[in-house]
Amino acid sequence: MDWDYPQPFILPVMPQAGDIDGLNHTNNAVYVRWCEQAGWAHSEGLGLSLDDYRRLDRAMAIRRGDYAYLLPTVEGEALSLATWLVGGDGKLTMERRFQLVRDSDGATVLRGRWELVCIEIGSGRPRRMPAAFLDTYMPVVVAAPTA
Repeated sequence: MDWDYPQPFILPVMPQAGDIDGLNHTNNAVYVRWCEQAGWAHSEGLGLSLDDYRRLDRAMAIRRGDYAYLLPTVEGEALSLATWLVGGDGKLTMERRFQLVRDSDGATVLRGRWELVCIEIGSGRPRRMPAAFLDTYMPVVVAAPTA
């Protein structure tokens, strides 16, 4: 696959009958749900789960999400959803990027980007990332493009 960044975390996905909308392709909301699933799976694979977030009273919350829907997909198509942590200030913010690729021809069908901010779960207010976040996330952050 021609990935946007090196060493992606990949979640295989496949549209099911209930994912298809009135235009006979995968509903855009399904892609957003898949991105959330990929983000959590990546975080859990790195060693930080929702239980850890609750224990630490900290979370990386989505401040903004952008999605570019490039090509349609249909029921039963094998797809690979890649995600990366990109950039970040090592204090409060980072980005998560997504690239959804059709396995049959390698075509990119979606790109997404989340701006993330660390919050205190109890108050919802922005707070510095705890050491557990920095130790887990920062080693896998890839450089954002300079263009």
